[in-house]
Amino acid sequence: MAASAADIESHDGQNAGLQTAKDLFSGAVGGIAQVLIGQPFDIVKVRLQTSTQYSSALTAAASIYKNEGALAFYKGTLTPLLGIGACVSIQFGAFHSARRFLEQRRSEGDKSFIPGVSNLSYGEYYAAGAFAGVANSVISGPIEHVRIRLQAQPHGAGALYSGPWDCVRKLSAQAGGVLPGLYRGEVVTVLREAQAYGLWFLAFEWLMNADAARNKIDRKEIPSYKIALYGGLAGEALWLGSYPLDVVKSKMQTDGFGSTQKYKSMRDCFGQTFRQEGMRGFWKGIGPTLLRAMPVSAGTFAVVEMTMRAIN
Repeated sequence: MAASAADIESHDGQNAGLQTAKDLFSGAVGGIAQVLIGQPFDIVKVRLQTSTQYSSALTAAASIYKNEGALAFYKGTLTPLLGIGACVSIQFGAFHSARRFLEQRRSEGDKSFIPGVSNLSYGEYYAAGAFAGVANSVISGPIEHVRIRLQAQPHGAGALYSGPWDCVRKLSAQAGGVLPGLYRGEVVTVLREAQAYGLWFLAFEWLMNADAARNKIDRKEIPSYKIALYGGLAGEALWLGSYPLDVVKSKMQTDGFGSTQKYKSMRDCFGQTFRQEGMRGFWKGIGPTLLRAMPVSAGTFAVVEMTMRAIN
């Protein structure tokens, strides 16, 4: 949906600040939809990435349901529900801000280039998406860290945290401060976010532009069901291009502190994973992740698109 929001912007000098506010609001609504759709898939992914006790995604899902109940699939949902809305809001707001900046630069050198109508190069779309990912990582790092801790903890009496704020408090105490506690694995988070959202927006732009060219229509005429489909396919591209980084991030964000810390750095985590599990270790949980990516990404783009059209 990335540029479809751009397509429905008016080109009569609409205030950039107002348009950015619309981008942020639409992204926030899309983020809420993303969490509600994707959370059950996400907890299975995290369990597979951080444990060796499950042989498959179905085994993990069945075990969670049997031992912890149906509500366990929404463990740690409060944090992402509040935070992912903010994350997706930043993703779309930052992407469109970067897109407008690149369009402005292009128009200064090419008088035939019309901002919001002419297409940027795919390299520029990737750069704008990567910028959105880096901007997003500032809040997605600690939010995902807390969510992963809550998802991976033992069930029942063995639970380590009573909720998100208890998790934040304990992580801060164990790491010797809020920042080192919450921002564990932030370097690999930044790398993952840049690659993931660069590919996400790039894939979507390619699919939308190809459809418009193939059917000889304006992008804003592409129906919502196709926007959802292309958003879903973009979600597959996002994970296929960034999954090994996500595995390392999950391992680092469920690691212990002090004497119980297993990984000294991102590089050490990569090395240990490869030595112990081979290349296969970097793709554990990819099945449920790809299964989750299609509806989650489709829902995100569709909801953002409908919200943007409504408020415009």
